Amino acid sequence: MNPALAIGQDIIGIFLLIAILMQARGTGLSSTFGGDSSVYRSRRGIERRLWQFTILLAVLFCVFSEASFILPKS
Repeated sequence: MNPALAIGQDIIGIFLLIAILMQARGTGLSSTFGGDSSVYRSRRGIERRLWQFTILLAVLFCVFSEASFILPKS
């Protein structure tokens, strides 16, 4: 594995973990059975930007993973 790709993947992985943990969570299983109607609400403001940033980090993580597989080892 290319060391630069490995370091980049580690950094992106850490930020992805933080971004996922910062997402708003429901109230658990009670929301599954009708206790919360957060499914139909739209994301606004910083919550929306955090959601987009999480998606971007996930895509970058996949790109780094594929690049480390395809590119020759140094």
